[in-house]
Amino acid sequence: MQITGAQALIKSLEQEGVEVIFGLPGGAILPVYDPLIDSSIRHILVRHEQGAGHMAEGYALATGRPGVAMVTSGPGATNIVTPIGNAHMDSTPLVVITGQVPTASIGTDAFQECDITGITMGITKHNFLVQSAQEIPRAIAAAFHIATTGRPGPVLVDIPKDVAQSTMEWWYPADLDDLDLPGYQPFTQPADADIARAVELIAAAKRPVLYVGGGTLKSGASAELRQFAEQTRIPVVTTLMARGAFPDSHELHLGMPGMHGMYTAVTAIQKSDLLISLGARFDDRVTGKVSAFAPEATVIHVDVDRAEFNKVRTADVALHGQVGDALRALIRSGVRPADISAWWTQLNEWRERYPLVYDEPASNGPLRPQAVIEAIYKSSAPGTIVSAGVGQHQMWASQFWAYDEPGTWVNSGGAGTMGFGVPAAIGAKVGKPDRTVWCIDGDGCFQMTAQELVTARAEGIPIKVAILNNAYLGMVRQWQEMFYDERYSEVYLNADLPDYVKWAEAMGCVGLRARTVEEMHQVIAEANAIHDVPVVIDFRTDSSEKVFPMVAAGASNDDIMVHPLQREDK
Repeated sequence: MQITGAQALIKSLEQEGVEVIFGLPGGAILPVYDPLIDSSIRHILVRHEQGAGHMAEGYALATGRPGVAMVTSGPGATNIVTPIGNAHMDSTPLVVITGQVPTASIGTDAFQECDITGITMGITKHNFLVQSAQEIPRAIAAAFHIATTGRPGPVLVDIPKDVAQSTMEWWYPADLDDLDLPGYQPFTQPADADIARAVELIAAAKRPVLYVGGGTLKSGASAELRQFAEQTRIPVVTTLMARGAFPDSHELHLGMPGMHGMYTAVTAIQKSDLLISLGARFDDRVTGKVSAFAPEATVIHVDVDRAEFNKVRTADVALHGQVGDALRALIRSGVRPADISAWWTQLNEWRERYPLVYDEPASNGPLRPQAVIEAIYKSSAPGTIVSAGVGQHQMWASQFWAYDEPGTWVNSGGAGTMGFGVPAAIGAKVGKPDRTVWCIDGDGCFQMTAQELVTARAEGIPIKVAILNNAYLGMVRQWQEMFYDERYSEVYLNADLPDYVKWAEAMGCVGLRARTVEEMHQVIAEANAIHDVPVVIDFRTDSSEKVFPMVAAGASNDDIMVHPLQREDK
């Protein structure tokens, strides 16, 4: 059957089970948008290409399936570089399709030409510049295979306009051999000898900790993690990228470690004698000063990506493979520490002494951001999905919301991308239409990508957005207050500019505002009663509020700063 390259692209996406594409058309990709009309695939027209990429990320994080975005050449392609880089840092499976100028024009500085494969070489698992229509099915099949196997990540497929317009004989790869990827070997299994050594270390441990990273979620190993934790009674900490991998409500869960992690989680890692890293990469937000990190701990490191071993912390035992495979092998061994009751006594003392706290808000305002998040959480059904931008609000959302299910926390971890929250929430809602989706955002983050609320309204995607409006770039302000002698440089925004209620209404959404505790509860109830259009709430919060606990950048985790309310007791 003779079809065009554009038709082959759409048919290939259908073969891969793609339900939705987030995209924005333009000259170079225009041929592909014609056969899309006749496809069962839903297309969501974004207002900016960055929004398309973050929506695809939100979709992937909420569903576990790869997100797909499609944009044109030149500025269309460069506008989606940030989401690609974000997905690369967070190991999120994406397939990004870009249009390219005709093959004869490549290298001539043609209109809207850019070398997007060159630009993204360092932030993709792989990328393709397709040379002929006949190659399109193989490129798409390979892109999905690479994006979703091993350590997940983004894959880019660049298609010149003339390739999309030329004809080919339809075919689709029948198996992996047809993909022609001889150097790609993603399927690994932890070695039996390494498992045996890990078993020995676990059995001898007195102060073990399960240090759970995003790789546990990516490998779908939440059930195995819970089984192993309950079998061994080893305490669990979940990183920012692993929230929901282990239930927050579980008695074995100590909370989140890291720069703004819970005191007990941070200190447990620091005082441990065995650190079992499950799909975590020992990033700087968790380790603090590397030379002072967990100085007495032996390390078992489980990761599907061999490059992570010994990159930051030397592993005493490296288990190369998926987290789920490693945990199943450890479960089968029946291993558990001999006696860690004294360890649990110490941990429980820390938990009781240093819970998360904040100053209660005055009845007449301004609101405490932590109280806003707690109020939304208490009014939300189980399984509610939360997305967040990046900054103070992200940290509070990770602290004061309990995540008991995988796929309920959607955030930008490694790259720390402001503007991620709103479009990611839209993508998550598309992937999970029966779930309530809240975006916890800051006023700075919101202003970067708020135009995508027009997309949400036009496409019938009723997300809810809580803006913690403190009139500042909050985390920058916190650092300037604490480390720059309160010299506030270019950090003030404006509480009343823009008017977020009017802005929301101008985009076809419901706009609400709360300044007091009474108004806070009222507008949350109003928002929860609206199910057909997006809702935006402007919560006026205290600009002086800071995120605690805190480990200063470059400091040792031993120097963790607790909330001022707790410092006299420390």
